[in-house]
Amino acid sequence: MQAVTTNWKNISVKPITLICIISMIQLVVAFFTDPIAITFDESMWQYIGRNWIRNGMVPYQGGVDNKSPLIFLIFGISERIFGINYWFPRLLGVAVQSLGIYYLYKIAVKTINQQAGIVAISFYGLSLIWHSSGGKYVSYTETYALTSIILAVYFSIVGDSNKNAFIGGLFAGLGLGFRLTAIFGILPLLLFTFKRNSKSGLVFLAGALSGTGILLVFAGIAGIQMTDLVFFGVVDNFGSGSATAHPLTWKVQRFADGFFYSEIILFYPAVIGYFILVRKLDFLKAWLGCEFLGICLLGMFDRSHFKNLLPAFSLMSAFVVNYLIAHHQLPPKILLLGIWIAFFPKTFEPLYAIKKLLNSGNSQINPDANRADEEHVDLKKTIGLWIRSHTAPGEKVYVAGYGAEIQLYSERVSPSIYFNVTQTSYAIKKLFQDLVSDKPAMVVLPLSQKYTQAVNADLRGFIDSLTVRYYKLDTCMYNYKIFRLGRR
Repeated sequence: MQAVTTNWKNISVKPITLICIISMIQLVVAFFTDPIAITFDESMWQYIGRNWIRNGMVPYQGGVDNKSPLIFLIFGISERIFGINYWFPRLLGVAVQSLGIYYLYKIAVKTINQQAGIVAISFYGLSLIWHSSGGKYVSYTETYALTSIILAVYFSIVGDSNKNAFIGGLFAGLGLGFRLTAIFGILPLLLFTFKRNSKSGLVFLAGALSGTGILLVFAGIAGIQMTDLVFFGVVDNFGSGSATAHPLTWKVQRFADGFFYSEIILFYPAVIGYFILVRKLDFLKAWLGCEFLGICLLGMFDRSHFKNLLPAFSLMSAFVVNYLIAHHQLPPKILLLGIWIAFFPKTFEPLYAIKKLLNSGNSQINPDANRADEEHVDLKKTIGLWIRSHTAPGEKVYVAGYGAEIQLYSERVSPSIYFNVTQTSYAIKKLFQDLVSDKPAMVVLPLSQKYTQAVNADLRGFIDSLTVRYYKLDTCMYNYKIFRLGRR
C-alpha cells in the first residue's frame, strides 16, 4: 500500500458518526431478519456454554461443536447473566465489528489518507451487512477473528515499532483462538513483518505465540483437555460424515453462488483496478490471496466465510477511488454517494420480519397443522418449554436430529455430548454407547422430511429401536413424537 496525495475537497463526515450509522443498520439486520429468534448455531453454543458456566461441564465434555471454547464462554456468560437470549451476543458482536471498522479506517488513513479512510468505512461497513456475507450472523466467530486480524494488521504492518509488532502478534493469537482459519490472515502478516526486517518478524511471531499460549493456559486451567481441543476442534471435522464432507458438484455450485451470484461482484471492478495500478506483490494482495485460499481449502463456502475477503477488498477499493479523485478530478461526494447506493444492503427481510412480528398477536397456532422445522423456531421453543415443565431438573433429554433450540429451551442436559446430529463414524459410535449406558428420561423424535433425508439411516434405525424397546409414547407436538422412559 502506498500513500497517494489527493486534491479532493474535504468530506465533512466524521468517521465515528459514519460507523454509528452503519452499526445502527447492522442492528436492524441482526435483530429483524426473519426469523426473529435465536439461530440454530447460537442455540448450540449457548447450550454448551450453559453446561460450562452453570453445570461445570467444560467443552468438550458438556457438548460438542467444532468451535472455539471462547465463543462458548461468551454465550455461557450471557446465559448466566441474562438467561436464554440472543440479544446480548449480537450486541457484543456489533460492538466488536464496529471496532474492526474503526481500525480499518485507521489503516486506510495511515497508508492512503483521511478521506480514503471514510471511503474504506463505507465499503467495509456496508458489505459486512450483506446477506451474501452473513450480515445477520454478527454473533458468530468470524466477527471476533476478523476484528482481531484487522487489529493485528494495524499494529504489526502499519505500526513502525517492535512494540507494536508484538501487540499485533497478540491480536493475531487471539484471532486464532476464535477460529483456526485465522491462520490465513496471520500468514501474510508473518511474511511481511519478516520482509520489513527480521527483528520485527521475530517480535510479531513472539506475540502470536504468546497470545496463543495464554489462551492454551486458560484452557488448561479451565480443565479443557488438549486432546479434546485438537480432536473435536480439528480432526473430527474432516472425512466422511463431517461438516466439510460434500461432493465436488456441491462445492462448485457454492463457489459460484458465493463469488459470482452475490453482492461480492460489486468489489471486482475496483479490485481489478488495484491489481493494474499496483503491479508488485504487496501486503493487500498477499492478504487477499491467503484468505481466498483458506475459503477454498475449507470448501464449505458459507456466507460468513466471505467476510474474510472484505477488509482487503475494501482497502483496495478505497485506494482506487482515491486514485480516481486525485488523477481524474472525479467529484468525491458523488462517488461516496454512489458507493452507499450500490453497497447498501438490498434486503427487505427486516420489513417482512417486523410486519410478521406486528401480526403475531392475531395468529393462532394449530398444533396439528404447524411443524417445528428449522423455520419455526418459536414452535421449537414451545416444545422445549413443555419438556422443561414435564421433567425434573436432574432428568436427561435427548432430542434426535437438528433440535438444538429444543434442547436449549428445555434446560435439560443431553445424555451425550453429541446432542446435535454429527455423523462421523466416531460420533455415531459414541452416541450409541451414551444412549445405551445412560438412557434419557425423554427422547424427542422428529417426523420432518429433513430428519429422514439428512440423518444417517443406521442412526435413525438405532433410535427407533431404542424407543420401541424402552420407551412409551407420551405425546405428539408440532410434528415431534415425545417418548418417556418406561415399559409400554
